[in-house]
Amino acid sequence: MLLAAVRTEIVRSMEAELAAKGIELRYTQFLILKRLSSLGPITAGELARSIELDGGAMTRQLDQLEGKGYLRRRPHEQDRRALRIELTEAGQAMTQELMNCNERVLKAAQRSLDETEQQQLRDYLTRVLQALRDRH
Repeated sequence: MLLAAVRTEIVRSMEAELAAKGIELRYTQFLILKRLSSLGPITAGELARSIELDGGAMTRQLDQLEGKGYLRRRPHEQDRRALRIELTEAGQAMTQELMNCNERVLKAAQRSLDETEQQQLRDYLTRVLQALRDRH
């Protein structure tokens, strides 16, 4: 419950930060752009799995982001039936702005922790995540 509450507040804070900057994106759209920035061009299915979103919801998000000019769908080089999703130049620039917003939100979330405590928190959460993944 505590982890869910922390996530909810991070999402709320990130969306408030975006709104204050006049950026009309939701947290899920931020995750999509961030993932594309780090992974490079991938299929919609791979992208959906990487942020744990169902296919229908991913299609709606991609449509919106494509409409804003942040990404494009290109034919897959090896599979004529598939499309690869990639960032546009505008998407790359927006991703950098989003990462700056994310950095401010995370810094504010950890302001009561000193550097050692921040590192310990990252270590604890990484270990919990790994233990859960090892179970599967």
